[in-house]
Amino acid sequence: MRVLGIETSCDETGAAVVDDEGRVYSDVVASQFELHGPYGGVVPEIASRAHLERIGPVVARAVEEGGGLEAIDAVAVTQGPGLVGALLVGLSFGKALAWGRGLPFVGVDHLVAHLFAPFLQRKGLEKQAPELPFIALLASGGHTAIYEVWGIERIDLLGQTRDDAAGEAFDKAAKLLGLGYPGGPVIDRLAAQGDPLRFELPRPMMASLDFSFSGLKSALARHVEAHGVPEGKELCDLCASFQEAVVEVLVEKAIRACRLRRMRRLVLVGGVAANRGLRALAKRRAEALGIELFVPPPVSCTDNGAMVAYAGALLLKAGKSSGWDVAPYPRAPGTRRGKIRALALGGPKKSTLGGEGG
Repeated sequence: MRVLGIETSCDETGAAVVDDEGRVYSDVVASQFELHGPYGGVVPEIASRAHLERIGPVVARAVEEGGGLEAIDAVAVTQGPGLVGALLVGLSFGKALAWGRGLPFVGVDHLVAHLFAPFLQRKGLEKQAPELPFIALLASGGHTAIYEVWGIERIDLLGQTRDDAAGEAFDKAAKLLGLGYPGGPVIDRLAAQGDPLRFELPRPMMASLDFSFSGLKSALARHVEAHGVPEGKELCDLCASFQEAVVEVLVEKAIRACRLRRMRRLVLVGGVAANRGLRALAKRRAEALGIELFVPPPVSCTDNGAMVAYAGALLLKAGKSSGWDVAPYPRAPGTRRGKIRALALGGPKKSTLGGEGG
């Protein structure tokens, strides 16, 4: 079964054709960095209009490279979470295409799609997929959470951010330092030339599996207010110190989740999983504790249609499909931010797939 996947949750228009074994036949992504760069972040109205302009050509190319319309057996589209206007573009296009061709249609949770990205089989790239179950650290521009993944129908939320996501923190830090958008890749590049011990920055909420990055961002803002934006080596050192604080929090909590749940497999997913500092620290910590680490190639970490197509294929194989009244949602159903919870020692939270979140 070949599934056409469409992704328009934020600022990347993606479409891909993938089969139910994870083989990727096509994967086309049109980014909008040049449109949002002057604003230091994603502008929802601009993102929606850009999706409208680009979705037709992107889907047409993905379908052509994937074997043509006759080879498509179903359509899967990101339903949420994300920007409502952007999601509407993808959903409307995908539903119209599926209805016109008489194909099964399924809405896919964007976060679930990220969790199954390690199973994608891309030409020229070695597949290193984990066995189920596993602990997953999902870190992206809009989301940061830890899950225990048993399969497409059982995903338990163990902890999530109460405020900023990790990728959002990188972008806001880059804006404070005048580094442009997107901020993560720039900070990662400068951090590689800096001393991560030069500046002392906080590691928030280390006793919990939840995350909070707003205090770290505020600490950086106070430093810039007091000392100004540094240049040269000092800028690299500040980027390295900031990145070290973020990735140390991410890795330590992910490792703690593995130990609490007695899990020997850890997966990193989401756009921030492409960060070299995160990958390096996770590898060192996992190897020291005998935990298997799995990280998809960068092309599978960032938003793409291939992960949506594969998650949709798994849902359809499990007997799940969506009606034509499927609607977008800006946040995952049942999840809440800001509620103080105790350390996750007594068992997992309920699944984000229709259950109670954090």
